[in-house]
Amino acid sequence: MREISIFIDESGDFGEYNYHSPYYIVTMVFHDQNNDISSALVSLENELSYLNYPHHCLHAGPIIRMEQEFKDEDIVIRRKLLMRMMGFIRKIKIKHKSFYIEKKHIEDITDATGKLSKLIGTWVKNNLETLLSYDIVKIYYDNGQVELSIVLASVFNVLLPNVVTKKVIPSDYRLFQVADFICTMKLTELKVENHNMSVQEKRFFGGEDGVEKNYLKDLKKYELN
Repeated sequence: MREISIFIDESGDFGEYNYHSPYYIVTMVFHDQNNDISSALVSLENELSYLNYPHHCLHAGPIIRMEQEFKDEDIVIRRKLLMRMMGFIRKIKIKHKSFYIEKKHIEDITDATGKLSKLIGTWVKNNLETLLSYDIVKIYYDNGQVELSIVLASVFNVLLPNVVTKKVIPSDYRLFQVADFICTMKLTELKVENHNMSVQEKRFFGGEDGVEKNYLKDLKKYELN
């Protein structure tokens, strides 16, 4: 039995356009279950323990913005946490794909779901042979957005005969946290392209060059077409 797991997370929402939330981004992380990543997971947990964050759910946005449980954390530690996640991705060379819509060009929720369905559906059709080679395609999503749940069902369940959907708790799966991380980095990449990173983001990453050098360059190596 061949099984592929697809961990899915999003950034933004289906609400009206505003300057602070111009995009809706969906990221998928793909893990062939025949590829053993257990040793890399152990290394990651050890590294997080050294930073006093053992078995901690890493949420990239709050780490960057110094929010929630990271609101009092030193920037050096926060940078190290994100770099540990990046190091984990480099070790396992995880494959991923991101889709996004620019909300200022969207009329309403129906328009947004239609355009997102088309983007994801086209990609699945272009990769149908590969996906059909698996006996099971297991979708992991936390049901954060009802509209996205509908889009995923309308695409994967229609085009593939072997789909299993599982609702996840983000803290239970490192690869779901990787999807969150890559989704956040895709948003950061779009900000870099439009030169509208916040002062806090520039400080955290060391400017646009720091984002490209330390994160985006390698993430692009593992991004699926």
